[in-house]
Amino acid sequence: MKQNLIKLICLVAFVTITVSSCTKKLDLFPTNDLTPDKVYATSEGYRQSIAKVYASYALQGSNGPDAGDVAGINPGFSDFFRLFWYAQEFPTDEAVVRWTGDAGLVDFHFMNWTSDNQFTKGCYYRGMYQISIANDFIRQSAPDKVASRGIVGTDADNIAKYRVEARFLRAFQYWVLMDLFGNPPFVVETDPFGAFQPKQIKRADLFAYIESELKAIEPLMVAARANEYGRADKAACQSLLARLYLNAKVYTGTERNADAVAYAKKVIDAGYTLISNYRELMLADNYTNTSENIFTIPYDGTKTQNNGGTTTLINGAIGGAMEAGKDFGMFINTSWAGFRTTPEIVNLYVDLTFNSDTRAQFFTKGQSKEINNFYDFSDGYAVTKYRNKTKTGANGSNGQFSDVDMPLFRIAEMYLIYAEAHLRSNGTVGDPTLALDYLNKLKERAYGNTSANISQSQMKLDYILDERARELFWEGHRRTDLIRFDKFVEPTYLWSWKGGIKGGTGVASYRKLYPLPIADLNVNPNLVQNQGY
Repeated sequence: MKQNLIKLICLVAFVTITVSSCTKKLDLFPTNDLTPDKVYATSEGYRQSIAKVYASYALQGSNGPDAGDVAGINPGFSDFFRLFWYAQEFPTDEAVVRWTGDAGLVDFHFMNWTSDNQFTKGCYYRGMYQISIANDFIRQSAPDKVASRGIVGTDADNIAKYRVEARFLRAFQYWVLMDLFGNPPFVVETDPFGAFQPKQIKRADLFAYIESELKAIEPLMVAARANEYGRADKAACQSLLARLYLNAKVYTGTERNADAVAYAKKVIDAGYTLISNYRELMLADNYTNTSENIFTIPYDGTKTQNNGGTTTLINGAIGGAMEAGKDFGMFINTSWAGFRTTPEIVNLYVDLTFNSDTRAQFFTKGQSKEINNFYDFSDGYAVTKYRNKTKTGANGSNGQFSDVDMPLFRIAEMYLIYAEAHLRSNGTVGDPTLALDYLNKLKERAYGNTSANISQSQMKLDYILDERARELFWEGHRRTDLIRFDKFVEPTYLWSWKGGIKGGTGVASYRKLYPLPIADLNVNPNLVQNQGY
């Protein structure tokens, strides 16, 4: 299952340029004489090329952990999920980082980033890069192209499946850019290949494109839970649609609650269930959590070594009195002592002994709950959610790099989307009994019993926001959630050091979007900067 995809990723192809081989540490030896017609001459070439599209999610670069595919940023920072997580978590109440040596990083929590911030630029360019390699695969896998190369039968059918998956992966990256940047450049497979100046697309128009693309490929994708582990299927497509519709008012000004309910229900009805133990969600063998995880980024500490992804989430959170080896399966020198959470998040858990709600995964020894000194690791509780240990307590395959896979979608989010969209419609869509049942499933898993179950009268929107924080904590959702609830930039909800003030402060509304990189604006006259930058 997981190993099949890892082997596929190890067949990373330098699309349209070179094909490489993979060794244990991803020491790649490219050749430079391959044209697209040579790369895609066989069904195996197509298989290697779709590996590159998937690998762009799991690797920082094709040449191992010391190199990156995105220029202009430290390779160790350039992994997709590391950049996305920074942009989604550090400007919120869920995470703070004390590192001043990484220029621009603390600007996230202080909400004073500029259009030259290296991390927002990295996130933007990573998204555009991943779209470009998806575009190339989609271009080269058109039915006429495949037929012209003499590929027929089962091989052609498999390539058609790969093509649909590439369209999904491209749509996901366009959702990322739409959510973070609003109005990015827009390039598809029919545009010129190579250097040109793409036109900008408006956020509402990009929403319409993503929606139409996902609905077009939905019936073509492999059935839910029927694809190889780590590859996208119909449920992944439907999950992205549910998330898209839940945030539709932010993106377009028009609510789409009925569609959010409908697509969340499609995924729920596909047979996904919660695993029994919440604390096993983010372990080194969480590839076995196939009943809950819908679509994941597979990481392997030996075969897909990467300084980003869950390696960052583990190492960045270890410091102080925490024991890297004993508790986290990591080498002692991988304690980066950077990330903590705010007291506002800790206070969402009623029992501060953390013995009831198993989702409360904090390290408190030697740590203060309050953050008086933003730059002191001991100020703020540390987070223990991600651990490079298996369910039996064994260490992961490598003490420097993580084996923990990152679920981009899991069934718990679909439960929460269903309930929230039902409430946002004032009860006009969805079933209130089902909505309550889905929320209480999360409570029962967290507490191990029904003691914390809520009633219909307690099912309110503010409860949903708090429950999303408890359930989806540190999984890359919080910025989007706070914006949807009008609590991101507004002074009506404050947290420690929001806007660079210890007690928190409101900030300008334009901070709901990140700026386009100034370097891109300087070379592409088709681009207009987001307001305020």
